[in-house]
Amino acid sequence: MGVILVTGGAGFIGSAYARHRLAANPGSQVRVLDKLTYAGRRENLEGLEDCELIVGDITDPKIVAEAIQGCDAVVNFAAESHVDRSIENPGEFIQTDVYGTFVLLEAARQAGIRHLQISTDEVYGSIDDGSFTESSPLDPSSPYSASKAGGDLLVGAYQHTYGSEALIVRASNNYGPRQHPEKLIPLCILNALAGDPLPVYGDGMQVRNWLWVEDFAAAIDTVLAKGNPGEAYNVGGPDERANIDVVREILKRTGRDESLIEHVTDRLGHDRRYSLGSEKTEALGWKAQVGFEEGIERVVEWYRQNEGWWAPIRSGAYRAYYEKQYGKALG
Repeated sequence: MGVILVTGGAGFIGSAYARHRLAANPGSQVRVLDKLTYAGRRENLEGLEDCELIVGDITDPKIVAEAIQGCDAVVNFAAESHVDRSIENPGEFIQTDVYGTFVLLEAARQAGIRHLQISTDEVYGSIDDGSFTESSPLDPSSPYSASKAGGDLLVGAYQHTYGSEALIVRASNNYGPRQHPEKLIPLCILNALAGDPLPVYGDGMQVRNWLWVEDFAAAIDTVLAKGNPGEAYNVGGPDERANIDVVREILKRTGRDESLIEHVTDRLGHDRRYSLGSEKTEALGWKAQVGFEEGIERVVEWYRQNEGWWAPIRSGAYRAYYEKQYGKALG
C-alpha cells in the first residue's frame, strides 16, 4: 500500500501511527485529513517527510472525496474522543463518530479501497472479570462509546451489504507522547510538574488496560496488512492498573507526594473496568513491546522535556475547560 489516508492524523494516536507508518514502510506516503480541533495540532506532524496535511472535516463528502483520490487505504482515527466532553455535548460526537464514519465508508466504497476503523474497548461496556473478545456484545455506556459503537456497526453493515473491504481495530487505553492533557495520564503529569492538585474521579479504583501508543500503531499496521474484511481485532495493553495507582506512579516519578491527590465527584455513568484480550491480533504476528513500568517512565520524561509542546495548550482554552470540569483553576 503506497498512499494511506489517515483521518484525524494530527491527533495523538493518529500522528503516532503516521510516524510509525512512514518509519516502518520505506517509500510509503501518508496523507492526513484533520479538522485541527483543539486536539489536532500541526506540531504533532513536525519532522515527517512524505506526509501531506489536508485541513478538513470528515463529515464533508466533497473534501473526503478529494482527499481519498489516489489513496490505497483509509485509516480512520477522526473522532470526538473524550467521555467527559461527550456527556456535556453529545451531538458533536454523533455527527463526527457516526455520520463522519458513514461519509468515509461511502468514499472508500466508491474508490474500491480498504477502510480500517479505529475504535475503542469502551464499546463493550464494563467487565468485572476476564477480558472482552471480538465476539463480546456491544454494550456502550456513554455518548462517546455509543457513537463509536454506531460507527462500528456501520463498518459491519457496509462489509455485509456492499462487500466493502472494511474492518475494525479496538484498543484499550493508549498513553504516550503528544496526548492532550484532558486525558488522565498527561493531565496528572502536567499537574504534578506544576505542583497542582491531581483530580481523581470517585475512589480511583476504575481499572484500565494500558497500551503504549507506539505498540498500538504497530498493531494497526499489522491489521491493515493482514486483517480480514468484516472482522474486528482487539488490541489490549499488557498491564492493568487502577486509576489511583497510575496517579501514584506519576507522583513518584515527578518527585511529588500523595497530598496532591484530590478526589472529585465521579463521572456520570463511569465504567468500572475495561479489559481486552489480544489473542486474535497476536495471531497475525503482533505483540506489545512496552510494559507499563517502562512506558510511564518514558512518558513522564517526554512531558518533562517538551514544555514547548504542551505549554500553549495548558495556557489556552484548556484552562477554562479544566476549571469548569473540576471546579478549580490551574495554578
